[in-house]
Amino acid sequence: MNILSIDVGGSSVKFEISGNSERRSFKSGSMLTAQQMVDGVKEQTKDWKFDAISIGIPAPVIHGKLVHDPHNLGKGWVGFDFQAAFGKPTKMVNDAAMQALGDYRGGRMLFLGLGTGLGSAMIVDGVLAPLELAHLPYKKGRTYEDYVGLRGLKRLGKKKWRAAVYDVVQRLQAALEVDDVVVGGGNAARLKELPPNTRICPNTNAFCGGYRLWDDKASTSNYYGADQPKKEKESSK
Repeated sequence: MNILSIDVGGSSVKFEISGNSERRSFKSGSMLTAQQMVDGVKEQTKDWKFDAISIGIPAPVIHGKLVHDPHNLGKGWVGFDFQAAFGKPTKMVNDAAMQALGDYRGGRMLFLGLGTGLGSAMIVDGVLAPLELAHLPYKKGRTYEDYVGLRGLKRLGKKKWRAAVYDVVQRLQAALEVDDVVVGGGNAARLKELPPNTRICPNTNAFCGGYRLWDDKASTSNYYGADQPKKEKESSK
């Protein structure tokens, strides 16, 4: 079965299908609606054949349903019928949860995505548990996302932002008693030092997580690290 895996982010929507050597994308942003996302993907995948779809969206997802519209995108996401719009069997999860599935090696793992905001998820002995840590209070009346998300990077500068990330990772690592912390997201590459038992993984592992949503019998080792660099075709639409 060929799976179309879609990673919806605050700055771009990226997608690929299993067994294909190409990744495609288009710009998103604060005005992108659910319908516009679907239209953009359908336009760029006319020449692709796939049987099912996985979507990672930067918002809380419970039992396959969005709880509220993504903070960094447009309106009209809650209640939108993605399966009807695409005309294919569709599964939807939080984007951090989808990447966590692609990064998982075993035991208790915490994933933190440093992108436009802060994505988070845990996997405990193979069981996925999406989290919403971004808007919890951190310090000085600001949230975790205010410090380690893009706003924090711009406000603090790289040096202080890196220190904040290090501190946040250590705090959450201790509080959640995890064996392994994975840091991903577009800004992870800006980090220079990480606490022990912490690793950086490429955002492209999210696509592997999307494939795994449809393969309950697959072992984690089949997906972790399986992704290879791919030529990306980007549209300005």
